[in-house]
Amino acid sequence: MRALVKAAAGPGFVLRDVPQPRIRDDEVLIRVRRAGVCGTDVHIYDWDAWAQGRCRPPFTVGHEFAGDVAEVGRFVTDVKVGDGVTAEGHIVCGRCHLCRTGNAHVCPNTRIIGVDRDGCFADFIAMPATNVWHLDDAVSYEIGGIHDPMGNAFHTALVGTEMSGKTVLITGCGPIGIFAVGICRAAGASRIIASDVNQTRLALARTMGAHDVVTPQEATKAVQAATGGLGVDVVLEMSGVPSAIHQAFALVRVGGRVQMLGIPAKPMEVDFATEIIFKGITIYGVVGRRMYDTWIQMTQFLRSGQFDPTPVITHRFPLERFDDAIAAIKSGEAGKVVFEVG
Repeated sequence: MRALVKAAAGPGFVLRDVPQPRIRDDEVLIRVRRAGVCGTDVHIYDWDAWAQGRCRPPFTVGHEFAGDVAEVGRFVTDVKVGDGVTAEGHIVCGRCHLCRTGNAHVCPNTRIIGVDRDGCFADFIAMPATNVWHLDDAVSYEIGGIHDPMGNAFHTALVGTEMSGKTVLITGCGPIGIFAVGICRAAGASRIIASDVNQTRLALARTMGAHDVVTPQEATKAVQAATGGLGVDVVLEMSGVPSAIHQAFALVRVGGRVQMLGIPAKPMEVDFATEIIFKGITIYGVVGRRMYDTWIQMTQFLRSGQFDPTPVITHRFPLERFDDAIAAIKSGEAGKVVFEVG
C-alpha cells in the first residue's frame, strides 16, 4: 500500500510502498478515505526540536482520518466490515489510575498514531477496536477525518462551563480556534470575540459565527466594549504565544476561566499573584479529547445541524502532493487542510 513516511531523522517525508498492516484479534483494518493535516505533521516534516526529541523514524505519519472498515479481528463484535468510521488517535493503556478514573485522555502511557506508532497517511491503518468511532450516515469522510482537531476544540470550549449566555474571547484562529468559534456559537454564547494577526483566519472566524474579529492590539477595546469593562467569562487560548497568554489573563473577568490549548515554544514568566490568584480565575489545561465524553458531544452537535465545520476546510490535496499541503499550512493562508486518500 502507499504510505507517507518519515523515513529518516531530517526534513521532509517520502511517499513509498509499504506492507499493508496485519491486524490483531482485537483490532480493525480501516481503508483511509480522508485525512486531516495538522501542525504536528508540520513539526515532524520540518524535523524541529520537538520532533527530534519525540519521534523515532521510520514511521508512517498522520493522526486525523476517516474511512471504512475493511477487516475486523476475531474478538471484535461491535464493528463490522463496511462501517464508516473515524478513531481516537490516542491509544491508552486502559489499566492505569487515570484510565480507570475516567481520565484516559491524560494516560501517561499514551501512544499517538503518526507520532509514536504508524499513522493514517496511508491507504490502510490498523486500530484497536476500542478506539473506533462510528460516523452517522450523514457525516462525510471529510468531516469524519477532522474529528480529532474538532475534538480538541470541543474539549477546550465546553469543559467545565455552561457556554449558554457567556462572553468569550478566543485568542488564536488556527483551525482549532476557528472550530471553537462555531462551537461556542452553537452552544449559545452571547458574544464571541476572535483575535488573531492573520486576516484570512479572522475572515474564517467571522464565517463561523464570531461577533467581533480583531487583532491582538484591538482585543482589549473590544472586550471592554462587549462586557462593560468587566472582562469576558471565558478565554479560549489557542495560540501558545506568550503575549496572548498574558492578554488572556488580563481580559478574563474576576472569577472567570481560561482554557489553555496553545503550547508555548519555551518556558515563560507568569505573575501568579496578580494575573491568577488575586483574580480568582480557573485555568484548565487541554490535552486531546476526553475519552469519550468529547466524542459524544461532537456527534450530538453535528446531528443538531447547528454546527457545520465545512467552511473551515480550505484546501484539499491528493497524498502525492504532500509538499504542497505542508506549504499551504505554513503559508498562513489556509484553514484546515485535508488529504483525499482513497
